[in-house]
Amino acid sequence: MMRNLKKGDKIGIFSPSSPASVSSEQRYKRGKSFLERKGFQIVEGSLTGKSEIYRSGSPKERAEELNQLLRDSSITMIMAMIGGTNSNSLLPYIDYEAFRKDPKLVVGYSDATAVLMSLYAKTNIPTYYGSSLVASFGEFEPLVNDTYAYFEKYFCEQPITPYVIPMPKFWSDEVVNWLEYTKEKTLYDNNWIGVNGGVAEGRLVGGNNNAMYGFIGTPYFPQFQQGDILLIEDTSKNAAIVEKNIAMLKLHGVFEKVSGIILGKHEQYDDLGTGKQSLDILLEQLDGKEIPILADFDCCHTHPMIPLAIGKKVRIDTKKKEVTCIEKWL
Repeated sequence: MMRNLKKGDKIGIFSPSSPASVSSEQRYKRGKSFLERKGFQIVEGSLTGKSEIYRSGSPKERAEELNQLLRDSSITMIMAMIGGTNSNSLLPYIDYEAFRKDPKLVVGYSDATAVLMSLYAKTNIPTYYGSSLVASFGEFEPLVNDTYAYFEKYFCEQPITPYVIPMPKFWSDEVVNWLEYTKEKTLYDNNWIGVNGGVAEGRLVGGNNNAMYGFIGTPYFPQFQQGDILLIEDTSKNAAIVEKNIAMLKLHGVFEKVSGIILGKHEQYDDLGTGKQSLDILLEQLDGKEIPILADFDCCHTHPMIPLAIGKKVRIDTKKKEVTCIEKWL
């Protein structure tokens, strides 16, 4: 059984796609130091410090890095270094039985969606759409502190369910301060958007929609069940790609099964001059199907980042603009 994360525990770091410990070395060191100051031991995966230009290693090498961490009984949490583009190539080589025998808290987002959802699909053990080392904890103050506050409450304190997730006061997707601090990021007042007023409750399934495009319909993708809550978010895409990716879900029959949708904020979205936002494109693809949608939620690429468990029940209330964890996630 998994347990909550405690100070002194080991967090193993794996690089499922991009070699961020090399390409963003300063940010990697800053994120590692941040978590070490919080009292955790960071265990670097075997591909830390290695790079093959666009990836950290071959598919088998990346899978073996993850497998080594999955087989290490001293590790409590395994966290993605960052995302990338091709984590789906690891899926045939992951040691799912090791995860089944010794479950860990596996957390990440973006392209790591492929790893998170495949682990859940193959074992029925929840994984966590949440912070990654470089992108989340390599961020500068004040936003890194807000992300860590959500991370700590979710994984360390384990609040009593039902847990109504508080909305961050501010958020940002400004592309500054990646490696070095240059200026304060522009902070925006937060506002979650409720559509089709109502309440939906069900198992949460989903993650980064562009990553899901790379393995949906395979044995590594969880089967949607009637009443599920769909989580989707993306980054740096334009309206044309967003339409393609959302239409993919429609063509796979996902919208016929889910009872509600959580749509994350879209970092650095390009509407291509159409004026259409991601929510508009989603509603167009739903084609009149009225299900509760909570949009602009902060489980996404923007800062701060709120974690959610893939495979555990949540409730969305679009009138109150709330997301509630109604089932223990550890």
